[in-house]
Amino acid sequence: MKNKLYLSLLSGALLIGLGAATVSFVAPGSTKATVVARPFTKEGYDNYVSNKAPLRQLNFVKLPIGSIKPEGWLRQYLEQQREGLTGQLGKISAWLDKNNNAWLVNGGDHGWEEVPYWLKGYGNLAYILGDEKMIAETKVWLEGVFASRQKDGYFGPLNEHDGRRELWAHMIMLWCLQSYYEYSNDPRVIELMTDYFHWQLTVPDDKFLEDYWENSRGGDNMVSVIWLYNRTGDKELLKLIEKLHRNTANWTNPATLPNWHNVNVAQCFREPATYYMFTGDSTHLQASYNAQELIRRTFGQVPGGMFGADENARIGYIDPRQGVETCGIVEQMASDEIMLRLSGDPMWADHCEDVAFNTFPAAVTPDFRALRYITSPNHVISDSKNHHPGIDNSGPFLSMNPFSSRCCQHNHAQGWPYYAEHLVLATTDGGVATALYSACQATVKVGNGKEIRLHEQTNYPFDEAVSFTIESKETIDFPFYLRIPAWANGASIKVNGKKISIKAEASKYVRLERTWKNGDQITLNLPMELSIRTWQANRNSVSVNYGPLTLSLKIKERYEKKDSRATAIGDSKWQKGADASAWPTYEIYPDSPWNYALVLDKKDPLKGFKVVHKTISPEKFPFTLENVPLEVKATGRRIPSWKVDEYDLCGVLPAENAYKGEKEEITLVPMGAARLRISAFPQAEE
Repeated sequence: MKNKLYLSLLSGALLIGLGAATVSFVAPGSTKATVVARPFTKEGYDNYVSNKAPLRQLNFVKLPIGSIKPEGWLRQYLEQQREGLTGQLGKISAWLDKNNNAWLVNGGDHGWEEVPYWLKGYGNLAYILGDEKMIAETKVWLEGVFASRQKDGYFGPLNEHDGRRELWAHMIMLWCLQSYYEYSNDPRVIELMTDYFHWQLTVPDDKFLEDYWENSRGGDNMVSVIWLYNRTGDKELLKLIEKLHRNTANWTNPATLPNWHNVNVAQCFREPATYYMFTGDSTHLQASYNAQELIRRTFGQVPGGMFGADENARIGYIDPRQGVETCGIVEQMASDEIMLRLSGDPMWADHCEDVAFNTFPAAVTPDFRALRYITSPNHVISDSKNHHPGIDNSGPFLSMNPFSSRCCQHNHAQGWPYYAEHLVLATTDGGVATALYSACQATVKVGNGKEIRLHEQTNYPFDEAVSFTIESKETIDFPFYLRIPAWANGASIKVNGKKISIKAEASKYVRLERTWKNGDQITLNLPMELSIRTWQANRNSVSVNYGPLTLSLKIKERYEKKDSRATAIGDSKWQKGADASAWPTYEIYPDSPWNYALVLDKKDPLKGFKVVHKTISPEKFPFTLENVPLEVKATGRRIPSWKVDEYDLCGVLPAENAYKGEKEEITLVPMGAARLRISAFPQAEE
């Protein structure tokens, strides 16, 4: 259950260092099933590139990009990205204008940060979809990167401040290069990164990672250094790992964070855990767990997995009407995926799904042609007004605008492609694992390097059943790991129709060992039940969960089309000739009441709640009010005093003793399908 999610963060970190406790069973049909806290790790693994000594071995190994082909609703989402803002941004964003662009022309005057932010997701989307036109566009930008190499090893735009070369944008572009190498094996990537990192070793500490963004985000650079070391074994790179940690902001302080910028927190808390792979010192791993818990202890007392920082977390602004940047959402998902690979802890998969299913979908329009800067758990108006100081930003940050907020405009692209890349993972004991569930096909090496195809079929998170079919030319011995989510009590597994006699414990993995053959099938059933979570720090408000989905009040949404040029933030820019009329802003207003308390029975809080399942259509995208295949009928009471406040925002949660009206039937829907929503409800008595 989600209310257990953060209670054992530090104990989870300690468990990794102690190894995985196991309980073994022998199941019918010569399948050995074992419950494990973490996957087994093994040195000398060579099916895929993994951590080289002296680095600690990874718990999960990401497959090369293109190995996983998403299907179902996730495939739909990726295709909408391609046809929407991600795929078309190069035609409309002034920052991606190739004329005098800093990544294509020496001394160019724009695109320094925005190009790699966008390319990081755009390129990966291209490789996943196998879209040759997009791949060709990706190569145009990467050829510019290769052409920018300098004799001293530096590359890309040169931004100097007091004699220091700024390195933040280069960290992003390094990730673009890594993905390209996984796709192409182009040796120029290795050459460029080797020369660049050797140049970094020559930079004095007092001129290294001194500016704000790069100082906070040095962990991203470290990830790339480790990536290269694992491919070259260049021991000079180990010195750079130490240097990066020494000069990066201190994310190991147990009582505070270096800064409270929402994207930095979501992105940078993983740095100590990354360094742990080098040091083996569990205090570094624990520091990342602590930072995750620290921001949520005060500002994360809200549903949806994120925290109420707007742009910067502020004392006293902890109500669920505070939100988070779209940049923060996608960076948190990426951090969860990295932490999952480093630690093996299934909690990170639980958390990634929480953010991906409940917070992220509502940050963009259903057609993926516009997004908003700030999205909140309680969000009842999405307009172009300036809501400062109610939110920590001055400007039109709540409307769905394709041109505003150029960081999120470009950085949003990574969210779903990176998620898709983590649906199937390799384990260093020669196995395969599924920790995030979604329909897909994956080609993966198992055992002693033999290749299988794994076909996963499911409508998860809207359905309880997840099935897998193994395609193989020969029989192969290897372990298959299935994550059992924290909320999934009573999960069951069948292999070729025979139930496995094992208690599949929540927050653990089931490890299946057998001699697998072509056509073998595994069926995982994850019973979904309603549950209640109480947020004591926010006036004992409650949220309702159904499996991995958090539910929100269904509010009738009225979309009003606006001119994007008139409603965008002041520093927005269009390419010459871009048709702004084809890319409108949408403001969203409530056309039904939203100020409800949730009626809960004292003895049985979920008494009277009714789950209504609808047919899941593969042709209809599910994260919309029209198509969502799940609704829950409940009872509410309106609170007349709970209104839009002086900042034109959803008012903060009312006092617990506020007057509440007569009982009414209300409908709850998955939070990710609701662009307007109340997700943290006041409580009301029968």
